[in-house]
Amino acid sequence: MKKTALPLLLALLAATAHAEVRLAEVFGEHMVLQRDRPLKLWGRATPGQTLDIAFAGRSARAAVAADGRWQVQFPPLPAGGPHRLTVKGDATVQLDDVLIGDVWLLGGQSNMEWPLAPTDTGPQDVASPQNPQLRHLRVPLRARLKPEADIGPAPWVVAEPGRVGEFSAIGYHFARRLQAVQGIPIGLVNAAWGGSMLETWVRRDAALADPDLAPAVRALPTDPGAFGAAQLQRLLPRVTAWQPGLAVDGVDASVWSAATDLDAAWPTLKAPGLWEEQGLADLDGIVWLRKRVELSAAQAAGTAELHLAKVDDCDEVWVNGQRVGGQCGYDQPRRYALPAGVLRAGTNWIAVRVTDTGGGGGFHGDAAAMRLDTAAGSVALAGAWKARVEKISVADQPTANDAPTLAHNGLIAPLQGLSVRGVLWYQGESNVWRAEAYAGTFKRLIQDWRTQFGDPKLPFFFVQLAAFLPLADNQPGAGGWPELREAQAAALTLPHTGMATAIDVGDATDIHPRNKRTLGERLAALALHELGLRAAPAGGPRLLGHEVRDGELSLRLADTAGGLRPARAGEPLRGFLLAGADRRWVPAQARIEGDRIVLRSRGVPQPVAARYAWVNNPSEANVVGGDGLPLPPLRTDSWPLESAGRKYGR
Repeated sequence: MKKTALPLLLALLAATAHAEVRLAEVFGEHMVLQRDRPLKLWGRATPGQTLDIAFAGRSARAAVAADGRWQVQFPPLPAGGPHRLTVKGDATVQLDDVLIGDVWLLGGQSNMEWPLAPTDTGPQDVASPQNPQLRHLRVPLRARLKPEADIGPAPWVVAEPGRVGEFSAIGYHFARRLQAVQGIPIGLVNAAWGGSMLETWVRRDAALADPDLAPAVRALPTDPGAFGAAQLQRLLPRVTAWQPGLAVDGVDASVWSAATDLDAAWPTLKAPGLWEEQGLADLDGIVWLRKRVELSAAQAAGTAELHLAKVDDCDEVWVNGQRVGGQCGYDQPRRYALPAGVLRAGTNWIAVRVTDTGGGGGFHGDAAAMRLDTAAGSVALAGAWKARVEKISVADQPTANDAPTLAHNGLIAPLQGLSVRGVLWYQGESNVWRAEAYAGTFKRLIQDWRTQFGDPKLPFFFVQLAAFLPLADNQPGAGGWPELREAQAAALTLPHTGMATAIDVGDATDIHPRNKRTLGERLAALALHELGLRAAPAGGPRLLGHEVRDGELSLRLADTAGGLRPARAGEPLRGFLLAGADRRWVPAQARIEGDRIVLRSRGVPQPVAARYAWVNNPSEANVVGGDGLPLPPLRTDSWPLESAGRKYGR
């Protein structure tokens, strides 16, 4: 080889080694792109080169900027495919099986995130024939202090038996219903994050314009390490105040499982009940819970089974100092078999070491599911447990609920430029405590997302919170859940919005109702009406006004789909409350008169106001329109709410 050839060869090898052409991670094989809208593509490549892009019989060129970024825009394309996308520069990227159809962005928390497989119709849905026109992209969950330019790597997945069980269940049923009418490809971009609060989905500029959120956003450091240190500084005084005189971190917890009276100075937690709601807000880490149980000789004899409802996220369990089990999974019931000889006549000690990695922490679920089943009967374990924090955990990177904007920065900001047909949203459980403040923030989020996605009329359809919590705990006319439902409904004042009511598909003991088909199809009905493919409104009956006459209060309703009725024929109407000037809520008798519901109660001879389905668990409320869609919760009064004045961070 000539000496002059060597430098040329090295230069060629160097150029090849640095050659780069790639698309943003949201683009991949099997993807669906939005029809009938300008189609923007973008990515990164070696600076200075010009790229040739070919797609669906069209071509374009893009110059790569000095920072390595490039973008190109194609004119609108009709539904169809599959197409091939090719990007050529000093390297070539080729994506096959690309469809053009409608793209829907899914947002919110775990009920939108909930996969198809573990729903009530999951087994038959998963086993259904392949649907090559339906695709799903699960955006990787990342909370970030600054807006990201790209999402994490993730594949577009075709709805086929081996993979469809991973799809968002609500998104799946929504898409199938739309496809039955439209007959076009549907793409679902799933950015939901279990347990996330509303404020984490707000863009920084919008948060800074909100006086309740701005201080927390301004206080955010830019460095993850500094953020972790700040989190620890914030949490340590809170935990110290909660368990005064007891050290945190660096303690020897190895003896805390022992069958001895070592927890006399420990504070208590009510179980079931997440510790974030009992003085340990935002705490991730390790907390021990201990309970003393007195048993008779008959109860202690033989084998037994320990039930601990559900634990968020992981548990290790000891009975009388003997380890009896442990597992992870916030939605999994805890049941542990106790061999003969573990229990004793007299005093027994149950110790549970709970590790929480994010979101809620501790016992949750039905109080009846916390019990010790013995040969001589069951012993209730719900109630006060002694508790102590062993460790505060601060992650290297923030999690969604550490501050406003963080989930938006990691999941929504990188999607700017992507054209979508609309948004499906199911979120609110994490905001119940400050329900009243939700209304304004939610409306601002909708308007700001429309700005970000370049569509002031972007359809935004959401699920109103399902029925939850024990019926026995309902307080007539009170509760954070009905207040949050009202705050959600306030967004209906914005155009191109719709609400799917879920008060009839909830679960008293599980915040994740398994009936996702009904909710997906109700959202689809809203979308079809918005798209002009369904004549009648699809949000259920709505209140127009009310009047009081002769000791009765009548509610005048619209959008009744031809008539009002109880959900089951022959049932009395349930769920209505009346109050007089004393603001004391009393159950009311109700009757239907055309498009009106007339209320009366002996306990309220002079009614002033009415409420319907205004309890945490309104599953007994049973009014529907002629199309079977439920009447959403309502109230005629404007009296102050329990959550009034509760703001973020206070």
